[in-house]
Amino acid sequence: MIVQRSERAGCDGFVLVAVLWILSALAALAAIYSIYVANTAIAVAGNDNAIEADALMSASLELTAYQLIDMPEEGRPTRGAFNFRLGRANVAVEFCSEAARIDLNEAPKELLSGLFIALGAQQNEARQYADRIIGWRTTPKKDAEDAEASLYRAAGLTYLPRGAPFDHVGELWLVFGLPPELVERVLPHVTIFSGQDQINTRDAAPEVLAAIPGMTPDGPTGRRASATAQLGGQPFVTAEGSPATRVTTRISFDNGRQVASEAVILPGDASEPFRVLSWQADIEPSTLGFRTGFQR
Repeated sequence: MIVQRSERAGCDGFVLVAVLWILSALAALAAIYSIYVANTAIAVAGNDNAIEADALMSASLELTAYQLIDMPEEGRPTRGAFNFRLGRANVAVEFCSEAARIDLNEAPKELLSGLFIALGAQQNEARQYADRIIGWRTTPKKDAEDAEASLYRAAGLTYLPRGAPFDHVGELWLVFGLPPELVERVLPHVTIFSGQDQINTRDAAPEVLAAIPGMTPDGPTGRRASATAQLGGQPFVTAEGSPATRVTTRISFDNGRQVASEAVILPGDASEPFRVLSWQADIEPSTLGFRTGFQR
């Protein structure tokens, strides 16, 4: 009897250990599942915000386009701003004509080099940088040596200049001889959508105003007044906007998340209110700042 009781006690102990192991495993599974559910909820919330942000960006473009096409072409504003609330977010929208920027495909050497100088380059270097940009966008002549391509070959680069208009401002990173830190400072002030070789002095940022030849270095307000005074007598300035408009949208969700997007649109008509030329989504809001003169 004593032996039987000992064997039974050992069997009960084994069962107890097995039960404890099963309970531990179940607790671990429950913990893993709770973490999975929490992470899934966070991911779904993030996806919801992303989907909603795209919809709000589209709404801001539509509202901007309707503001522009609702006016006669000659009376359309070159800049503006408005706010609206939709769903779970507040939306701030700013729009400005691309003529406030320097067009890489149209700007003369004087404007290009002037921008480099305004952003810290030495005069001789700035002229060389402008030559490289013009060389990138210029189609080489037939039956003639392509001097620009020779520079790229001599530098050991695995590509040649486009030999055609810039397809994207990001191509500046590929232009031979341009310092990367200078390219980074230039990008917020250039475009390929203006289609003009002049600058709209009423909307341009101070850095762009400083690029205009003969501009007096007496602060943004003084430069703007000086540039505006030259309208009609200076080949580099204008008061006209361009058909292309840059729209910056800042979205603040009720949960505290903030996102920003930037697009360039070409307003159309009632049947097709606008066409998107460029779209950059989910930009860090702090990197946008106020890029055009009227917002400063």
